[in-house]
Amino acid sequence: MANDEKKVVPRTLKGLSDYWPEEVIARRRMMRTMETLFEKYGFSPLETPALEYLDTLLGAGGENANKELFRLESPEGDPIALRFDLTVPFARMLAQYPDRLKTPFRRYAIGPSWRTDKPGVGRFRQFIQCDIDVAGAPTVAVDAEIIAVLAETMAAICPLEFCVLVNNRKLIDALLDDCGIHETDRQKHVLRVIDKLDKVGVPNVRLELGPGRIDDSGDPIPGVKLTDDVIEKVLGFIGIEGETRELVTAALESSLPDTVLSREAITEMRELAEALEALEVPQAHAKFAPSLARGLDYYTGPVYEVALIGVPEFGSVGGGGRYDGLVSRFAHQPIPCTGGSIGLDRLFAALRHVGQTPDIPAPVQVLVVTMGNVPKAETLRVAAELRSAGLRTETFFASRKKMQMGNQLSHADHYGIPVAVIIGEDELANGIVSIKDLRAGKEAREGIDEREAYRQAGKTGQKSVSRTEMAATVKRMLLVDPA
Repeated sequence: MANDEKKVVPRTLKGLSDYWPEEVIARRRMMRTMETLFEKYGFSPLETPALEYLDTLLGAGGENANKELFRLESPEGDPIALRFDLTVPFARMLAQYPDRLKTPFRRYAIGPSWRTDKPGVGRFRQFIQCDIDVAGAPTVAVDAEIIAVLAETMAAICPLEFCVLVNNRKLIDALLDDCGIHETDRQKHVLRVIDKLDKVGVPNVRLELGPGRIDDSGDPIPGVKLTDDVIEKVLGFIGIEGETRELVTAALESSLPDTVLSREAITEMRELAEALEALEVPQAHAKFAPSLARGLDYYTGPVYEVALIGVPEFGSVGGGGRYDGLVSRFAHQPIPCTGGSIGLDRLFAALRHVGQTPDIPAPVQVLVVTMGNVPKAETLRVAAELRSAGLRTETFFASRKKMQMGNQLSHADHYGIPVAVIIGEDELANGIVSIKDLRAGKEAREGIDEREAYRQAGKTGQKSVSRTEMAATVKRMLLVDPA
């Protein structure tokens, strides 16, 4: 009768992921590395709740109404939502606790955020963000430090080639002003088109800045309707490149008219270049990219994006910039802020895609294997002795059928456990244990087809020692290939 009961189908929500032990361990090691580097630069940890009041996330005027939020209701009936990033909650804290968070203040936070975006390659609805922010420091020297942290962190945790692309909202403002594009909606349209450059190429960007085009699916894409001379001016600006940050800055200065706005933008970029040079950030790890336009309707100064070279389908795996106006949502006194973030899930998905995820040893070092009628209490005593010696130890308790020695060793092999401590009735009576280096046995059996030779090879790396020598022997065995 029970077998006829309807069962719940096991499934994972769309856009969310399960992670296996080796993946969890690898991700946590990456996070620990990031925490160490963040603290090296003077950042302190802060944590905020996963849930916020809806107006906190949207703004009193609905500034973030386009964010894809998981909306809920509190037990008291208040509209709330899961946070879509870690920056807005930080701005809320700055306004809520002005006496506690004296500025300038450096904060880091690592935790999940949620968005109902359409899932895609490297795009998840629940994702870990690794954020750093500085509040109360208006100088671009601090932006340079954010970029330096992002670059040093990526160099430490990512085996792939990367680059932090850097632009400045004030540069784009100067360009738009020179082009006579002053309407907010039209400015945003231009930014959206520029942001497509890497995806659709210069010819299609030219069409979208002008009359528009028909995409590959046959759908019309409306154009900005700029004149040909303005389009060429925009394309010339975003196409500026150079071997060094200083050369790019000089080229940008030549491309813009001498106005108060352009002078301010160029001055900031020169200061930023000097600060990055002082911090010894390699040119290959941080370059000025005038075509970077993502988020420029949000940021107020320098903006940056972390790009993986050679894996364009994953887009950026991090970014940030200066957001001097965000705290004003909550307080009359503005607080200049800047920050950066690395998206752990997207980075990890990219590493997994190219087979470059960290090779992490098994968390368990020793499996206690039993033969015959060994009392469970004795198994536990052996495990306790090993754990007391600092060895990560697992006991194997299962049904009688699964307690065969072959099944236990197969379990160790499946989970990558390197050492087995074997006890049977004879071993208990004589005060000894048998210790087996499972890695050595596996290597010795490779390429052997004959059954008896295979069985004998499997005994490689196995020895019997007294119970008092057990832990020390296991430690020596593990040092052959340190975890």
